[in-house]
Amino acid sequence: MNVEPVVTTKLRRITYNCDGESFDGALIVPEVAKPVPAILVVPAWEGRSEAQETIATQLAHHGYAAFCVDVYGTDKRGTTPAECEALMMPLLADRERLRARLLSAVDAAHACPEINPKQTAAIGFCFGGLCVLDLARANAPLIAVASVHGLLTPLPAPLVVAPRINAKVIAFHGWDDPLVTPSDVTALGHELNAAKADWQIHLYGGTMHAFTNKNASSPQLGLQYDARSARRAWESLELFLRESLEVSSTRTGSINRS
Repeated sequence: MNVEPVVTTKLRRITYNCDGESFDGALIVPEVAKPVPAILVVPAWEGRSEAQETIATQLAHHGYAAFCVDVYGTDKRGTTPAECEALMMPLLADRERLRARLLSAVDAAHACPEINPKQTAAIGFCFGGLCVLDLARANAPLIAVASVHGLLTPLPAPLVVAPRINAKVIAFHGWDDPLVTPSDVTALGHELNAAKADWQIHLYGGTMHAFTNKNASSPQLGLQYDARSARRAWESLELFLRESLEVSSTRTGSINRS
């Protein structure tokens, strides 16, 4: 998302808690006098990062409030692949714990006076893409979620997908992503269809994992930035967010926290 600033923005740190543990969020908002539509930004496997805040700032320039989600805990960050994996894998193995942390982030965002809680979406990248899909599966109070080259691992028992997913769902994937195979994408489509979701999946040919990350340059590992696919995905995402957040949702449902 490459945009010129159209409004001034401000940032404040948000500390919130889940199960006795502290989490370090950040809220970046346009300087306006009333609550505005909001987007939660869930990062990739490294956790809270400058890249996450850069995306949030760009969203704020579009007029949204952007809430940077922390899923690992205050001061827990990955700086090497080994550190990132060590932080992510326990949560992949305990999706109930992950769900609780994500729902706590939604609650923290909705408690911010700058945010309109009735017009809130979430976007996530890689591991964060799985996180926002899990929010949709739990029927978190969100209008829409967007997974960008996200992991598509389905929920393990005893966790279940809500009978009806109320959030609009969009996912962006590279066809040559070795972490998310075409069969994984098809399985997600069947899952979303069964839950009667309003969903889209965008696939990009000749495109690998992490294709929106300009620092991704390890094609031998299936990680490669692709400028064309990134531009197409961002343009589609911007349209999806405008459609979802600038028109009030009429769909309702209760949060599934179990």
